[in-house]
Amino acid sequence: MPFGAVILGSRPNIRIITMQTMHFSIPKEVTRVTETLKKAGFEAFLVGGCVRDLLTEKKPKDWDITTNAKPEEIQGLFEKTVYENSFGTVAVVNEDANVEDSLKIIEITPYRTEGSYTNNRHPDEVSFSETIEEDLQRRDFTMNAIALEIKGDSVNDINKRHEVSIKDIYGGIKDIQGQTIRAVGNADERFKEDALRMMRAIRFSSQLNFSLDSEVITAIEENRGLMANISQERIRDELVKIINSKDPMIAFITMQRLGLLPYVMPELEETIKVEQGGEHIYDVWEHSLRALQNGADKNYPFHVRLSALLHDIGKPRTRKADPKGKGWTFYAHEVVGAKMARKILDRLHFSHETRDKVVKLVRWHMFFSDPDEITLSAVRRLIRNVGPDLVWDLMDVRRCDRIGMGRPKESPYRLRKFEAMIDEVSRDPVSVKQLKINGDIMIADMNMKPGREMGWILHALLEEVLDDPSKNELEYQKKRTLELAELPQEELQKLGEAGKEAVEDAEEAELKEIRKKHKVK
Repeated sequence: MPFGAVILGSRPNIRIITMQTMHFSIPKEVTRVTETLKKAGFEAFLVGGCVRDLLTEKKPKDWDITTNAKPEEIQGLFEKTVYENSFGTVAVVNEDANVEDSLKIIEITPYRTEGSYTNNRHPDEVSFSETIEEDLQRRDFTMNAIALEIKGDSVNDINKRHEVSIKDIYGGIKDIQGQTIRAVGNADERFKEDALRMMRAIRFSSQLNFSLDSEVITAIEENRGLMANISQERIRDELVKIINSKDPMIAFITMQRLGLLPYVMPELEETIKVEQGGEHIYDVWEHSLRALQNGADKNYPFHVRLSALLHDIGKPRTRKADPKGKGWTFYAHEVVGAKMARKILDRLHFSHETRDKVVKLVRWHMFFSDPDEITLSAVRRLIRNVGPDLVWDLMDVRRCDRIGMGRPKESPYRLRKFEAMIDEVSRDPVSVKQLKINGDIMIADMNMKPGREMGWILHALLEEVLDDPSKNELEYQKKRTLELAELPQEELQKLGEAGKEAVEDAEEAELKEIRKKHKVK
């Protein structure tokens, strides 16, 4: 623990620096950048999320530096840089293959001030300034307006503890200690400058488990309409970070309560208070959020979490009273939901890869039936529809769905049964289909005539492959096929039937292991 840190009583994993001069372990790749700037006569401060992470003893995911050097001056100090933006940010590129990802690119931005925001998205003009105080004044939240200056020279030891000076003119350390998200200056002004900051406040709250300051809450409620001016791409980027956070359910509840959800994903508003009945104890809204949260708790990949959130998005538009008087029906909600998911993700400009994955998972999430009626052919059709790369993700979406229903048990028998059957049809096939040679090759390339002799040869070849997988090579099998074809029919039949029996024995042994693994019969 850094010298001078104190442990908060309510959250022992959060430690806040209370002194203005401290010592931190900072990677040499970072200190070399700040040292280069300072040796050239410029100032250099770490700012933003990396400072917040250092103060709470978390490992920064990226490193941002601000300086009074101008972009051209920064570029002249470093061998490999990229400068392709209107904000003056220069990316210093480290091409060392052994460097971890967070250190491959270190961004340096000149001190700057920003003009008015007539479109509530971007400043009308950006001007470079001369002082760190002016730069911090333009930032969004106090916890992001703390600057850290590294003292002394850098050394090659990455674990060296560097003395630093902390500049905290807006009380960011106090707000981190109080786990509060507070705007720099006037919250209403900050959100009118850039309306996306309202969504960012909620995202930070979800990521850090911090509370929103009352002034921030009021300003969001009063300025929420400005979200209509924000591009779908920027909304998407914040949405991805929220869904990937530890507590996305809280973020969505907060967005809905403060009126931002209609500007982010209005289709979700339709699910509120849509009762389901049957096995469901929650309405579609809460069920969907609980499914998403379970995906976060399990650390599932983004597309699985997003699919869990959207899997029942079609229910409000398909809900009808059960003609038998047993609540509600939602026939074909997965089909309607898949079409809605496609429109949502296209509107938000998600990549085609992400969109297609989510659409498939939403479309096919209703695959359950009585485990005694599930057939291997039905499982094969499902894998064909979803794809072998997504079928296990589909099972994870189903787990999220089940926990979202309030069911404590994650792997009921029918789920395990289905997993066993997927395993069974997905394994390396213990059949002639795994051979490099096949009947078409025998007929087209080797002038063989179709007949039972061909089947005997294939089974004899398969037995050899079971004993020695290296023999599953086309040229060898062509040569061996010609040799087997020369055998008397009775001898060839004996070899073929022996091979078939060996395959059946191997298949049965493998299936027993699969069913044992999944604890099913």
